[in-house]
Amino acid sequence: MDSKILCQKVTELLIAAPENSFHGAYRFYGQPLVGFASATDPLFLDLKKPEIVGHLLRTPREWLPDAATVISFFLPFSEEVRRSNYPPGPASEQWMHARFKGEEFANQVRKFVIQTLIDAGGRAVAPAILPEFIADFTTCTSNWSERHAAYIAGLGTFSLNRGLITEQGMAGRFASVITSLFFDPSPRPYTHPFQNCPSTNDGKCGACIKRCPSGAIKPEGKDKYVCQQYLRVENPMKEFSVPFGYPYSACGKCQTGVPCEHRIPAN
Repeated sequence: MDSKILCQKVTELLIAAPENSFHGAYRFYGQPLVGFASATDPLFLDLKKPEIVGHLLRTPREWLPDAATVISFFLPFSEEVRRSNYPPGPASEQWMHARFKGEEFANQVRKFVIQTLIDAGGRAVAPAILPEFIADFTTCTSNWSERHAAYIAGLGTFSLNRGLITEQGMAGRFASVITSLFFDPSPRPYTHPFQNCPSTNDGKCGACIKRCPSGAIKPEGKDKYVCQQYLRVENPMKEFSVPFGYPYSACGKCQTGVPCEHRIPAN
């Protein structure tokens, strides 16, 4: 299967699907980015190191024994969703819907890509929607990382807030599919994992530090436990979340109103 055809099919889905909006009022996602990585790239094995993801992490071939390629997608939030989250305080209603309803649509994208690859004669799985997927919020680790897969697939590098800065910024959602079909790996236009973040290079930005309502982000990095405490225990949007069945609060303040929101900032 040609990679350009696959990318075009995903783009057409995002344009046409009514689920890529909140009841037609505004769109969740804009133009997607797609990257490809070899399933045997040694960087996937490196992710098992405790200082990166940890021992729970499964490599692509631990998810799909004959895996050849990992396909990673970045679904950037629309300008309306991003701008709604500029004011200080808890997340905006639009951001909440984009985080949870938008993730439901991201699962639809995953399933669409899986079926497209199967129709092309391959096998495919999306770890994040398999029963075996583990996301342990008490230890802040999991057995698959969408962001790290995106990094390996050439989509972007990490930031001080531990988001991933792509050519369309960091405000959005990542998804991935592992397939037995071979696609040429995308180039990685960077030489180290924090290359796109000015704060980690010369310390001259730090905008996400000021935006974080929980104080989880410091010049030396992000405390994931403080972040999760804010989202799941303090749960500032609980009253809004309950009627919609959202499990906890979203936030996204460190991804919006910052130079890396929708682009790679100048270093």
